[in-house]
Amino acid sequence: QGQVEESGGGLVQAGESLRLSCTVSGLNFDAYTWGWFRQAPGKEREGVSCISSDGIRKNYKDSVKGRFTISRAENTLYLQMNSLKTEATAMYYCAKTEYCGLSKITPSPIADWGQGTQVTVSS
Repeated sequence: QGQVEESGGGLVQAGESLRLSCTVSGLNFDAYTWGWFRQAPGKEREGVSCISSDGIRKNYKDSVKGRFTISRAENTLYLQMNSLKTEATAMYYCAKTEYCGLSKITPSPIADWGQGTQVTVSS
């Protein structure tokens, strides 16, 4: 049984930074493209960033380019978030990614989801 566990969220002020982590077990992490997704209250889930299995190809949602950095190490996915804005407030999840493109980042339809980690950015 695979497991995904996100951590690192918190309450910060606008302009501050957070680093999210996602620990993956039992899901052959190295073989897949992975991504970060978020869902704010009352809004649909959206793709934030994704990274290929070899760590070379990375894509970002336009609004976070230049401020967020995705990376991966053994069984762990990271998202460094700098210069946070209030609109980043959401629950953040990591998941296997079906499409990791310049204009669209979508999760695998058979992705395993964790509990997420809450990011709250105050003004």
